[in-house]
Amino acid sequence: MRDPRIDRAIGVCKKMVAAFSSSWKKKKALADAQEQLKLPQHKLITESPTRWGSRQRMIERFLEQEKAIRHVLTADKKHRHLVPTWQDVEVLEAVSKVLAVKSDDTELTKKIKQTILEYLNTKYSEDCVEELLSLASTLDPRFKNRYNNDGRIKTIETAVTAELLAMVTEEDSPTPGPSTAAQATTVEPEAGDASEPAKKTKKSFGSYFKKPQEFRGESLHIAIEKEIQSYLMIPEVDSDVNPLDWWKTQEINFPRLGKLAKKYLCIPASSSPSERAFSTGGNIVTCHRAALKPDAVDRLVFLSHNLKRM
Repeated sequence: MRDPRIDRAIGVCKKMVAAFSSSWKKKKALADAQEQLKLPQHKLITESPTRWGSRQRMIERFLEQEKAIRHVLTADKKHRHLVPTWQDVEVLEAVSKVLAVKSDDTELTKKIKQTILEYLNTKYSEDCVEELLSLASTLDPRFKNRYNNDGRIKTIETAVTAELLAMVTEEDSPTPGPSTAAQATTVEPEAGDASEPAKKTKKSFGSYFKKPQEFRGESLHIAIEKEIQSYLMIPEVDSDVNPLDWWKTQEINFPRLGKLAKKYLCIPASSSPSERAFSTGGNIVTCHRAALKPDAVDRLVFLSHNLKRM
């Protein structure tokens, strides 16, 4: 959304945060002002284009520390022009309230929400995208069918059943190996050639009790449907729970659904993780380390991302 009021307010906010981040004296003065005004001892947050929601967090932190920031900048003649006006503060408050649903929204907040809603409707209007989101939501134990229309629930369950059947059938089908390839290339003897009699295949005692293929397929279909219904009957988990961690512990109860959940829930919601990986790779492969092999770069990027979380 392009609005001159928002552009000006956010520009002032970014310049003000940059002034504090580049000066240790201002950081110390801000900490003293926070202590004097009894505000939380929090640092200011800088917006990053590759960080999802960083602008929202920057604005929220500014509004939290507005009194301390105004106290420090007012006493500094060089940066006094960065003190935000009451109009800028009002615009930033409207932007901060965008994600919260309230009945007393201002006209600017309503306009921002409407613009975001129109963008999302355009972005996710394709049928394939809607089907993907519906499947991912159903396999998320925090939501399941909460956000799916009643008319689409049966369709989604049918799609999940069909995909699970295809997945199980693909896993059960034998992969071609050396023995099967040799059998495929073996030349069968002609009908008139009786030099080698056909060998009889031996049958085990258990082979007489095997069910026909169509009955096994029917029972598999029923088992999958029962597994889906059992999963949907479980109460939804807390919204703070990591769905992948939940499936890791519950996969023993829902073995087929667990594999399908990993397939859909591992899709990143944005390009931020890949952008961070690219940035890490750029910091590792420099002009002084341009001879690294791809395997070594992969391992270094992996260690860089995972050692930070330990």
